[in-house]
Amino acid sequence: MCLAILALAGAATAACPVTQSGAIPVGATGRSVLVHLPSNYDGKPAPVVFLFHGSGGTGAEMLKGSKLDDTADRHGFIVVAPDGGIPVDKGFVWNIPGVPTVTGKIPTAVDADDVAFVAATIDWLVDQGCADRSEVYAAGLSGGGRMTSWLACVAADRFAAVAPVVGLRAGNPLKSDPTQPDPKTCHPSRPMPIIAFAGDKDTTNPIQGGGAGYWQYTMHAAEQRWAQINGCAQAPVTTWVAAAVYEERYSGCRADADVVGRVTVGGTHAWVVDNEAMWAFLSKYHRN
Repeated sequence: MCLAILALAGAATAACPVTQSGAIPVGATGRSVLVHLPSNYDGKPAPVVFLFHGSGGTGAEMLKGSKLDDTADRHGFIVVAPDGGIPVDKGFVWNIPGVPTVTGKIPTAVDADDVAFVAATIDWLVDQGCADRSEVYAAGLSGGGRMTSWLACVAADRFAAVAPVVGLRAGNPLKSDPTQPDPKTCHPSRPMPIIAFAGDKDTTNPIQGGGAGYWQYTMHAAEQRWAQINGCAQAPVTTWVAAAVYEERYSGCRADADVVGRVTVGGTHAWVVDNEAMWAFLSKYHRN
């Protein structure tokens, strides 16, 4: 009995077997993810930020373009940058059920289940002693922002907070009124803290609404819906946080799950993110 207890204790404290940054296979999923370990990583469970690429992109391109690896080195978190489950040309797209990809095709049951893969990756990283389950976050660009938003809707029990970039959604557009999100398509199990980033000159996913069929409603409508989901009791407050960046914040929310939208004046369809501000927001939250 004592030996069994000691064995279990040893297993629980075993160091993460991922010892260097690069692509690693995830358990029995048959898929791999690109992992960046912070420069001071000591093999103990650490916070993890999932970083989702835009439509047609790759995890490697996303990690390089976001420069989130530099932020991870400064603050000691792991970055996991997977590829989407549906190949498109030289890159990949994410499987968001009922939402057409950039090719116009709606994913079917034969396509890879990206939500299940992300969940399996989290479990594998935790079981291996690499990740702290209470400090798992998500961020993503464009189609990756939609994927981040979708995970907030359907896998809120997995993430402490999220940061969609030029891609904040709160479910699919309402069929009877596409200027509003359909509440039936996003009902998370818990309040979800959100900080979203966008540019006011984005013509792909315009903050003023319109664009592709899965876009339509405005960024403001998405923020309002998330504030409603999170039970935010206070009126939104808009402030300038930098010379060309303003922030709209909903607070007084259940579980202190604020909803924040940051807009860069003149910003386009790109990674318009202050990485330090993003991490400062995400790292405030821990999942029980």
